[in-house]
Amino acid sequence: MSSPPASPKPLQSIVAATDLSAPSRHAADRAVRLARSAGASIHLVHAVGTSALDDLKRWLGDDAAMLSALQDEARAPLHAQAAELARRHGVHVNEHLVAGHPVEALTRQAEQLQADLLVTGTRGAGFLRGVVVGSTAERLVKRSRRPVLMVRSSAHEPYRRVLVPVDFSPWSAGSIDLAARVAPQGTLVLMHAVVLPYEGKLRLAGVADEVVGRYREQARREATQRLHLMAERSGLPAQRLHTSVVEGADPWMLVAQQEQEHDCDLVVIGKHGRHALEDLLLGSTTRMVLSECSADVLVSTSQTA
Repeated sequence: MSSPPASPKPLQSIVAATDLSAPSRHAADRAVRLARSAGASIHLVHAVGTSALDDLKRWLGDDAAMLSALQDEARAPLHAQAAELARRHGVHVNEHLVAGHPVEALTRQAEQLQADLLVTGTRGAGFLRGVVVGSTAERLVKRSRRPVLMVRSSAHEPYRRVLVPVDFSPWSAGSIDLAARVAPQGTLVLMHAVVLPYEGKLRLAGVADEVVGRYREQARREATQRLHLMAERSGLPAQRLHTSVVEGADPWMLVAQQEQEHDCDLVVIGKHGRHALEDLLLGSTTRMVLSECSADVLVSTSQTA
């Protein structure tokens, strides 16, 4: 007889990226709330681009005092933001001023701190502008070995309803586990988008609609069974889980529809997958999900065999 699944391990270390803009402050506030709830350490990180520093060194030469003053100028608002977060939430906030390309600096710092979560805003000034739109988002998600939480708006309460699109790949179970860690008291909506392989070719070949309909119904029944089995294997209480099998549109549309229908405040999805969901967080589909969904988006980077 197999032993029951272990409970999700609480978050232990969270990195929050900040460029000191209002959107990044919202993200940092969410990060601190998550850390306080889980008893995790919180690290506020501000990156100073190396290209700007190189320019200053070229212009100022070996004026070390001037360069130090400029770094202090960046350190002061970082310290002020950390102090405000600490005062508001009653926790210690670690401060990190790092130099380097923003994506590289953030991922490197998250690795050094063994972060369970890397939190960033979806808009910002300076290096965070465009972080989750287009190629920069792809680089951040691709480069990070840590889960990336993209925060859209200010936080007022813990995550209550989390949408978890699954495609039954090994990444799906990792997404469920991560969702349970980030929203330990929330309800998880496990969603699967039924996409029939070769449906277009079948229709072009003249296969009758009745046959295609039976093919689709069989796929839906199988997906429903597998989704229920995945819910059981998660080890979470049944009252915290809902399942939803949907079809009839592109995956990003179905994600947006389910997010609205179930009033979810967070979407958690694996970094990779298979079939129609494999590219959910790459290229144009990323921009569509982020533009159409009002919820925060968390990219899981772990998988379970």
